[in-house]
Amino acid sequence: MTHDGGGVEAGRVIVALPPTLAGRIRYSPALPPLRDQLTQQVPMGYVTKVQIAYPEPFWRAEGLSGSVLSLDDEVSIMFDNSPPDLSCGVVLGFLEGRHGRRTGELPPKERRELVLSVFAKFFGPRAADPEEYVERDWAAEEWSRGCYGGRFGTGVWTGYGEALRKPVGRIRWAGTETSEVWNGYMDGAVRSGGRAAQEVLTS
Repeated sequence: MTHDGGGVEAGRVIVALPPTLAGRIRYSPALPPLRDQLTQQVPMGYVTKVQIAYPEPFWRAEGLSGSVLSLDDEVSIMFDNSPPDLSCGVVLGFLEGRHGRRTGELPPKERRELVLSVFAKFFGPRAADPEEYVERDWAAEEWSRGCYGGRFGTGVWTGYGEALRKPVGRIRWAGTETSEVWNGYMDGAVRSGGRAAQEVLTS
């Protein structure tokens, strides 16, 4: 295994990447066809995450939880993400799927205005005037290519699922997509790492 001209030797390897990123690695010998096809069938989701900070969590004083689930707005999920000491108020939001793809094409200023208009719809006019606005288009990240996890479309589980965790020689597979519990979340990623490590130890 080489990277940037260096080399690493190991008796076993655990690849803890989403299938689509694992498919970008050059393997020698090449992966079996079923595993190689799997990596082509599990794209990452399109999600943009925003964190918006205010001087205080004003929505709490107004009796609002800070949580929103909307099927009709560009920001489909929002959560109160304020720090425990309440030194400021923070709401995070997610623009998912078609909303993320559409707004990803907008100029940054226009996207910001759109997002703030959705926040103001649910939290009132104060939400349109934050102290700080931070966003991350995960589909534009080279080393993630999207989030939250790989999407298994129609027929992928039944057609390619057996290759998801099946070892290939001395290679074991980990990552949240391979987890039997909390698939797609950090908890699932940690569980998958434990499972893959145990496989290596017992092999």
